[in-house]
Amino acid sequence: MNDSEKVARVRAAMFNLPNQLTFLRLILSVVMFCFMAGEYYMTSLVLFAVAAGTDWLDGYFARKYEQVTTLGRILDPFADKVIVCGTFIFLGAVPAMAEVAWGLRAWMVVVIVGRELLVTAIRSFLEDRGSDFSAKMSGKLKMVLQCLAAGACLFYLSYPTPQVEHAAAWCWWILVLSLWTALVLTVYSGLIYIRNAVRLLQE
Repeated sequence: MNDSEKVARVRAAMFNLPNQLTFLRLILSVVMFCFMAGEYYMTSLVLFAVAAGTDWLDGYFARKYEQVTTLGRILDPFADKVIVCGTFIFLGAVPAMAEVAWGLRAWMVVVIVGRELLVTAIRSFLEDRGSDFSAKMSGKLKMVLQCLAAGACLFYLSYPTPQVEHAAAWCWWILVLSLWTALVLTVYSGLIYIRNAVRLLQE
């Protein structure tokens, strides 16, 4: 195999379908943030749903066609954190969110982002040492609930007057329950990862 063939093979592996979907998720995230800044919350919700859906698709195709790559292992969690953390940061900056009883608060965003940064740092440190620190079920479920909570916040804000007394009661309940459930699982899954990291360091 000559050099050009090797380069072509490496390029094909890097830009396979799962990685293309991951790149698409990053692009959709940036577009969604622009719409959020313009207060087009229903459009943002649609973009968020599509972008979050690509997270499931790229993992499915990577496993089905055995197209797991080093680039994908790096980009996929990065894209997840960009869309989830970025969405909550933008939501935390919306004044209407602060008016929702039991709604999103700045300290919640700090907890969510802080947990992601901590787990990323721990994973990087342990995998450099050769330890297996792959995602746990609690972490995957946390991602699902965070997406549901972010989607509920965007849907709530899509009302013409995004205040609790003008929104349907069921919409408010969905927002509050999904948000606090996601927050609890965010903390719980973070503690699980910390416990596993301590165990690996002691071995």
